[in-house]
Amino acid sequence: MNLVDRFLSGLIPRLPAEDAAQWAHVHGASADDLLRLRVQWPQVPESLLALLSQVDGTHFRDYPGGEVCVLMLGSDVGYYPYYLRSVAQIFEDQQQWDDSIRSIYEEWLDEEPDILGAGIDGDLPMNRRLCFSHCMNNGGTSMLYLDFDPAPGGSVGQVVRYLHDPDSYAVIAPSFDAYLQKLIDRDYAFIDQDAD
Repeated sequence: MNLVDRFLSGLIPRLPAEDAAQWAHVHGASADDLLRLRVQWPQVPESLLALLSQVDGTHFRDYPGGEVCVLMLGSDVGYYPYYLRSVAQIFEDQQQWDDSIRSIYEEWLDEEPDILGAGIDGDLPMNRRLCFSHCMNNGGTSMLYLDFDPAPGGSVGQVVRYLHDPDSYAVIAPSFDAYLQKLIDRDYAFIDQDAD
């Protein structure tokens, strides 16, 4: 069983009843959409493509059978849950802005060194990163990115977590595979076990 299948086989039985009912509507992204991702980000990991080929988003995603709004991912922020963005939403996020972290924060980067974590290029336009996840606050509090253009000390394809108030960008996994494995190893701690 590959990593994505292991992740999903552990996730789906843990979903709260309301989420499990929505899960029945989920289907994968089209081959054309996955190709668009690969063309835009040639280094997109096979594991993200495999996940999207089974689940084309859970963030207020309209499927033919009904809307799906399921928190299915986590980060390094305790038990805080995240949605998976669809391929269409990933492209929407890419078009949101082309500012860099440095241009967003300007002098604050020098005054607040914790804003920018090691291995992250503060001058890289944000639209070069692939935003695959928004948090339960619809991205207002936290988002997850794949970063294919790291600063020295970083890894190509590292997972970067943005967190608001206090703002920070930090590498939480060296790759998407490592990220999924952490979620498995932490026993899907982001799922509210008391939701049933």
